[in-house]
Amino acid sequence: MNNFIRLVANENMKIYSRPRTWVMLGLLALFSLAMPVLLYLTGADMDLWTVFTWTESFTYLLNIIFAVVIASDLVAGEFSWGTIKLLLIRPWSRGKILFSKYIAMLLFGLLGTVILSVVGIVSSALLFSGNQAMGAGFEQSRMLDSMLLVLTDLIQLVVIATITFMLSTVFRSSSLAIGLSLLILFTKDLFGMLFNPEKHVWAKYVLLLHTDLSVYIHSPVGPGGTSLAFSIAILAGYSILFLLISWWVFTKRDVTT
Repeated sequence: MNNFIRLVANENMKIYSRPRTWVMLGLLALFSLAMPVLLYLTGADMDLWTVFTWTESFTYLLNIIFAVVIASDLVAGEFSWGTIKLLLIRPWSRGKILFSKYIAMLLFGLLGTVILSVVGIVSSALLFSGNQAMGAGFEQSRMLDSMLLVLTDLIQLVVIATITFMLSTVFRSSSLAIGLSLLILFTKDLFGMLFNPEKHVWAKYVLLLHTDLSVYIHSPVGPGGTSLAFSIAILAGYSILFLLISWWVFTKRDVTT
């Protein structure tokens, strides 16, 4: 177990030793602060949690993009720089090496989530805390909705980043993994229109129709009449499949040439 923790720590060191990582985290903090300030300067009459929801909706898209960048580089970068051979000669199995990279990627996404949430909530509270006119019960309900939105967005980040991680492992190309992942991220709603689960029963098994679990915050029914448990099962099933593909390719790949 200690060896695996060291592996994860080593992968984190690689991530956070690069200036671009701190630039990305800094941008998340900056935009999480800037959005409430802009809304305040325009005289918006909103409560704290509405402001945070608006802020989170924008900054979390950035968080997913940044997680995609990190995920694309964890494996493909090792091949591009030629450091994969140095990594594989160490007394660790390929499976542990790959899993440590995946855990490091998840930790980055979680850190970004914490940063944007803390900065967004604090800045919104400082500027809009006096606009709670609907009572304590309403405020608690809005707070719960906001926290659930953060949770559902975190799940979406994990799924998209897992796809990127698999593409990076299979194709050994950071640019291709980023391009395909961003294409999936920005066109997933189009899939819901093309493969309408209301018309096609099989469409409810399409992964991209379930990546956004925020639809369940105010309704127990999802795409094509599915339930939250069904959507989570679809996301978990696909994610496990992507990880198995990544593991199989990484453990079987010849890196001697």
